[in-house]
Amino acid sequence: MPPRAPFARYRRLFAAPGATAFTLAGLLARVTLSMTGVSLVLLLAERRGSYALAGTVSAAGLFTGAIGMPLLGRLVDRYGQARVTVPAALYNVLPFTALLLCVRLGAPDWTLYACWAACAAAPNLGGMARARWAHLYRDDPAARHLANSLEQALDELCFMTGPVLATLLCTAVAPEAGLLTAGTLGTTGALLFAAQRRTEPPLSARPADGRHGSPLRVPGLRVLLLTFLATGAVFGSMEITTVAYADALGHRPAAGVLLGLVAAGSCVAGLLFGLLTPRRAAGPRFLAGVAAMAGVLLLPLAAGLGGAGLGLLGAALFAAGTATAPTMVTGMTLIQALLPQRQLNEGMAVAVSGIVVGISAGAAVAGTVAERTTPGTGYLLPAGAAALALLIATAGRRHLAGPSRHPAPGPAENSERTVSTTG
Repeated sequence: MPPRAPFARYRRLFAAPGATAFTLAGLLARVTLSMTGVSLVLLLAERRGSYALAGTVSAAGLFTGAIGMPLLGRLVDRYGQARVTVPAALYNVLPFTALLLCVRLGAPDWTLYACWAACAAAPNLGGMARARWAHLYRDDPAARHLANSLEQALDELCFMTGPVLATLLCTAVAPEAGLLTAGTLGTTGALLFAAQRRTEPPLSARPADGRHGSPLRVPGLRVLLLTFLATGAVFGSMEITTVAYADALGHRPAAGVLLGLVAAGSCVAGLLFGLLTPRRAAGPRFLAGVAAMAGVLLLPLAAGLGGAGLGLLGAALFAAGTATAPTMVTGMTLIQALLPQRQLNEGMAVAVSGIVVGISAGAAVAGTVAERTTPGTGYLLPAGAAALALLIATAGRRHLAGPSRHPAPGPAENSERTVSTTG
């Protein structure tokens, strides 16, 4: 059998009509999301000469995004993907353009905060793509596992290529080129995604009492949210610590390559994980994934405290990344099992918001640690955050034993589909 034959199993996912189209459209929009953070920092550092300003403006956007994402997810569950995605994507063009104009015209700093914070209506296309897979293969758990693994691998691919493309545009073309490209491609990708109507999940019937309720009423989602908060702190602290470590060794440009190795390890692990046939329930698998993540994050800690060179650190970071994808894939599978379809987009948006808040907090703490301690000490933060995630998941493990899946929508639910819809 040819070496690449096992990965041919992913082809079965695209047998569903329209699957290829919505996947490519969503990928176009999602790669630009990984460009915006780097592009903003490079733009403000060049035009305003302040990394501190760039960092705080970026944090303002992360904060409002973490609030806006679940709200948009609730609207998607209520009105449909296309009816929410199109106006949200078009609205986001306004504050995006306003920010570029404010930078260009030398407007006061407060205008930058206002504009970037107003970009909180970015469609959660990653969550909506997973919701489409969950609907297309609602009667095929093996295919849903494969699809969730593919989506996680695509996320990691975006975070490998997006920052590199953003840096190239901002340095070789113009400081504004990164954000301009991200905004254009992101809006185009979101609109193309919304246009793929035949794969859009139907709306579910509303509860008899008309009350939507919050998915956070489900104990299992609360456990996942807290675990993802700690996991986000792993990502945020790892990024800042790695940049600081490479800078201390006099090789700051190599930080991008080192962080790319983390994403590469996760991407490879995600694709391989999808080929495995799950033999345990999602709850125990999630707990095992968090435990593995806590274990492998001791490797960059050992390399950093031991004063290892970039080569050894890179190998440790690649190994550390391999536990990320299986954990995230199983976490999203759990959300699909714990929540009914009518709350699926909001539930996944809540989880992603937890990760975003964790990234922001982890990066802030890591920056302080990097300035006040010796190089490598900061790797205590991702290792500690992973241990905290394991503690949370272990304490709440009984709430993660949800049903294997929720039943497919009944005729009443399918009949209420609203014609036409962030990620």
